[in-house]
Amino acid sequence: MKLQLNINKAFPKKSLGQNFIQSKDFILKLSELIQSDIDTNIFEIGPGTGALTDELVKKKFKNLYLIEKDLVLFQKLKKEFKNEKNILVFNSDAIDYNYEDINKNQKSLIVGNLPFNISSQLLINWIVNYNWPPFYSKMILMFQKEVANRIIARHNQKSYSRISVISQARCEIKVLLNAPSNIFFPKPKVDGTVLEFIPTNKYMDINISNLQKILRKSFEHRRKKIKTSLKDYDYLLKRLSIDDGLRAENLTVDDYCKLALAI
Repeated sequence: MKLQLNINKAFPKKSLGQNFIQSKDFILKLSELIQSDIDTNIFEIGPGTGALTDELVKKKFKNLYLIEKDLVLFQKLKKEFKNEKNILVFNSDAIDYNYEDINKNQKSLIVGNLPFNISSQLLINWIVNYNWPPFYSKMILMFQKEVANRIIARHNQKSYSRISVISQARCEIKVLLNAPSNIFFPKPKVDGTVLEFIPTNKYMDINISNLQKILRKSFEHRRKKIKTSLKDYDYLLKRLSIDDGLRAENLTVDDYCKLALAI
């Protein structure tokens, strides 16, 4: 089987957070959830040995961009697709890559088994550092289960955090697949979760920097009441009728976005 041969030839690098998916059944399930057409640009983040790529190339798309930081894997992918004009391979860090430069006014999809060590950083980059509405119409991404739980957590839950609010302020999010640790090589200590992100314009007018500032102050000392952590904004709490006796995890996404809008 091609997937197994590829894994035998490639050695995952811990420094890059690489865990290759070695379950063909899982890859097929994931591929079925990725819908595209001839006008869609697909960005695959960290294609690695090409397990998911082998399924993506069978789909309809305008261009398929493979963003691979590992030089050895990049060279293999480059060689494999050198004759395909609409499959472009880049040796780049996904955080530094400028997606908008080649993608203005086009429909795009971001997919990938994200390196667990930078998955949160990548997500925040795509949510915070681009104009809104963004260049993508959907993201389908794999995270460490614990990180995924923080992303989807609701207020009053223990996992609710800054990334919960930022993500939910910008996207409708749902769980697509659970990925048990035994489908990866090498086997990580934790399971993974595939999430779908669809951009929403509900809070389009917020200044994302203001939202980040408020979240940082709120969650930096999350056990403190917001009358202490957000004392600089007590006048806004009163104006918006937000109880200053609450703690950071008690405020809803809507509460935080109203605060950001009011600054």
